[in-house]
Amino acid sequence: PIHGMGTVFGSLVFWRVAPWATMSQATFLSIQGLWAGPWLREVAGLSRADAAAVLLWVAAAMVAGFIFMGTAAERLSRRGIPPMAVAGAGMGIFMAVLLVVILSGMPLGSGISEILPGPGSPFLWALFGFFGTSGILPYAVLTQRFPARLAGRVNTALNLLVFVAAFAAQWGMGEIIEFWQGRPLRPGGGYPAAFGVMLALQAAALLWFGAAGRRSRGAAG
Repeated sequence: PIHGMGTVFGSLVFWRVAPWATMSQATFLSIQGLWAGPWLREVAGLSRADAAAVLLWVAAAMVAGFIFMGTAAERLSRRGIPPMAVAGAGMGIFMAVLLVVILSGMPLGSGISEILPGPGSPFLWALFGFFGTSGILPYAVLTQRFPARLAGRVNTALNLLVFVAAFAAQWGMGEIIEFWQGRPLRPGGGYPAAFGVMLALQAAALLWFGAAGRRSRGAAG
């Protein structure tokens, strides 16, 4: 078992995909599981009942996302579109949705604010829940790139990274939000900064994904 984990953690194939999948899932889990509710109350100004209704939309969209993403990846793979392409598209859209969430909670001026959905928009948060599930597809991608005997090790390794990162993200976002408390900013002003850090980490992981891909192709050539 230890040798198997060493093989997984020592593979560039694993480390090309794992950082982006990890940061995507850590962002989704930390926000959906802990910080979405406070955002809806403190940034969007919703009551607890209205915030709970939006979170119900998130949960329903999440279930739909899990079903749709897996089905889409399977059907598209039959047409020659690799599952990682589907995963990458979904995680990329998730990043775009998160950017809109962040911008919706910032004082950008009336002109820009009018074209953005509100920070408590059920539709926006449903998109967040739907595309936030995209980060599960790399599990299947990675298990296909290792021998079948290592499939369990691959899932365990990625799960370990995701849950450690999600815990760290929940704590780190709390520290960022707390840092803004009591400062002369609009109520909830720390939330866009905290969410923005998570978006930046995903962007860095995406850049690594591209750079590692070029490196592996260069090595193969």
